[in-house]
Amino acid sequence: MVACVFTNVVAMALAIGLNAKIRWRAGFRTIFFLPMVLSGLVVSYIFTFILSTSVPIISGAIHFAPLESSILANQNTAWLGIVLVSSWVAIPGAIIIFLAGLVSIPSEVYEAASIDGASPWRQFKKMTFPLLFPFFIINTILTFKGFLNVYDVAVGLTGGGPGTATTSVAMTIFNGFFNGDYAYQMANAVIFFFITLLFAIFQLSVIRRRGGSL
Repeated sequence: MVACVFTNVVAMALAIGLNAKIRWRAGFRTIFFLPMVLSGLVVSYIFTFILSTSVPIISGAIHFAPLESSILANQNTAWLGIVLVSSWVAIPGAIIIFLAGLVSIPSEVYEAASIDGASPWRQFKKMTFPLLFPFFIINTILTFKGFLNVYDVAVGLTGGGPGTATTSVAMTIFNGFFNGDYAYQMANAVIFFFITLLFAIFQLSVIRRRGGSL
């Protein structure tokens, strides 16, 4: 849930920035979309080196004790690495969906709000976010399902460890199948499917109550 909220908040903020009339907008979009073309395992191995080697060395040089040892080796902090890397991989896809929503909002709406003296924050609160709400729900559904199903990032970063601290549902099911625990893991897979389905139905019902559509 932390990764889901973090991804959508950051993606929405970046989408609004990338949709603004700024210099080198196309270049910035290319940079932010780069994680989409990289394998999750490749990204995980890169961040494993950064979080396990580079960050502790730099933290030791500046005497920042909390990061002098790898967060991936600590049961209490390893999940932060999973959240960081899985969010970094998921943010570009969420940005694309938010950009599609922003493009669909008529510019005349903002021009009228500016004439009426509405501040940027008030425009976001009263116009941008309500009009983007259906796209926000889509991203929430996709990211929630994706993070429940995270596998390659967890394998590449921690292998599910330390212990079982970062073992995801997908890893549990997959490893169980290979260990011959077919019946139990099949039940887990069915429960996982229905949890995701119920969550999606709930979110879609929220859209309908608000009068939105997908």
